[in-house]
Amino acid sequence: MTHLITLISGDGIGAEVIPAARTVLEALDLPLRFQEADAGFGTFERVGDALPPATLDACAASDAILFGATSSPMAKVAGYQSPILNLRRHFDLFANLRPAVGEGVDLLIVRENTEGLYSRRERVEDGGATAIAERVITAAASERITHVACEQARARRGKLTIVHKANVLKETCGLFRRAAFGVATDYPDLAVEELLVDTAAMRLVQDPGRFDVLVTTNLFGDILSDLAAGMTGGLGMAPSANVGAGHPALFEPVHGSAPDIAGQGIADPRAAILSAAMLLDFLGYTEAASALRRATYATPHTGNTAHTARAILAQMERDGAHV
Repeated sequence: MTHLITLISGDGIGAEVIPAARTVLEALDLPLRFQEADAGFGTFERVGDALPPATLDACAASDAILFGATSSPMAKVAGYQSPILNLRRHFDLFANLRPAVGEGVDLLIVRENTEGLYSRRERVEDGGATAIAERVITAAASERITHVACEQARARRGKLTIVHKANVLKETCGLFRRAAFGVATDYPDLAVEELLVDTAAMRLVQDPGRFDVLVTTNLFGDILSDLAAGMTGGLGMAPSANVGAGHPALFEPVHGSAPDIAGQGIADPRAAILSAAMLLDFLGYTEAASALRRATYATPHTGNTAHTARAILAQMERDGAHV
């Protein structure tokens, strides 16, 4: 069976790291077929749509999506919507998986991807003097993200940490907490604990080795996963997966578009390549994914995007992997 992968370079250094990841994937001699599609702020500026219908159609026909980067403006731009958020919502990619691996660190943050403070329910009142955002938490979304986290913990080291702020956000985090613990009772083989989000942040810094899988809401997961990335080499080594109930799934390095270095060929492609390894896991090529992951973590960035990709392939050959 041949798997169709849609490649979206997006903005900035996405145009460098995605071709590097493709080079590595093509060298693995797996039944993968690739197609390219456009999305991002640059696409919005060219055609008036950050996620054109043709791109959505291409993604819908594929098994997985590998996305590079997008340049989201800080201020509101009329008509622009984040292509990443729209892809997540369109394909109901409700689970964001963010591994962090480094010296003394091997953890996975499972972040709810569809609601919370990222529900796009904002309004302005008092003539612009007051801005209000609604935080949406539902039992259904909280339960399904916890099921994903429990399955991930079961496949790893068997420990789950439920992260919330129910001592202050008694309704929203209270609902998330109750739903998460309710699901966890179906997994008696797991060791389950809970932490307030501020305590979790402190303990991630003090003792990251105590964690296995953390499950939390959208904004908290966004912040904690970047904190974990900062302890394990920075965003240049931070991959992610966005998964739902079926195909396609979306994989992306979590660094930004880095316009200050875009076009120079010096961007670190390892986060994109580690995202490609997560893609291989999703498609069932677990042996190739493990070999690629080991080689990528063992290979320093050479300062040149294409050279680093080739160095990773050379490391795989030295490791005896089939390249």
